[in-house]
Amino acid sequence: MPASTAQTKAEKENTSQAFAEVPSDRKTVLGETLRRRIVSMEMAPGAVVDEMALSEEFGLSRPPVRELLRQLAAEGYIELEANRAARVSSMNFQSLRSFFLAAPLIYIATTQLAAANASRTEINELKLIQKRFRAAIEQNDVEGRVIYNDEFHLQIGKMAQNAYLMPSLRRLLIDHARLGKIFYRHPTTQDMAENLDKAVEQHDQIIEAIERHDAEAAGRLVRAHFELSRHRMAEYAAPEGVEVPLSF
Repeated sequence: MPASTAQTKAEKENTSQAFAEVPSDRKTVLGETLRRRIVSMEMAPGAVVDEMALSEEFGLSRPPVRELLRQLAAEGYIELEANRAARVSSMNFQSLRSFFLAAPLIYIATTQLAAANASRTEINELKLIQKRFRAAIEQNDVEGRVIYNDEFHLQIGKMAQNAYLMPSLRRLLIDHARLGKIFYRHPTTQDMAENLDKAVEQHDQIIEAIERHDAEAAGRLVRAHFELSRHRMAEYAAPEGVEVPLSF
């Protein structure tokens, strides 16, 4: 076979392979984009997920989009019901109550296990995420704060090395990230700014406890860390009423 013919055949095979990989790449990008849009509240809780619009936006046929939506439903990002369009997972009184009850249990368990099991490589990765989180705080990057806080606690979950806890942690982090859009919004008071600084400091302390393999301290610190954000979220949900005169 002439060299030029062999080269042409190889180029065609490479091109065909590249095109074959494109749908998979697009599906991966779509999944990452949807997760980010949901946790950043760009897609509001309960919003309809337009399957056709996503197919057109990402150049995918309907079957891979549907397959991805089933995967996201299993992860807790969206809700699927028979004969209804897919919707972003809701946030209501019951779900929020369940969140606040379960969060301390899951965060303490995963953080204590991380302190017992973490490797040097995993701790270094956690420090890198913390560096990005700190930069987002300093640069008033609200979305970055939410995303890197999510990555911080997810990395701790991975370090825990417990397959039973990870699904619960992943589901928990979806709503924590969405609620975090409240806590990590641009601070409007000195108190809020101080809370953000405190959150960064607590992350550092959690890393130090994990690095020392001090499970008790790690659990105590992550509990205090959650209480900081829980207090701010509670203030948002139940603000002080507007002062009005008691007599006319």
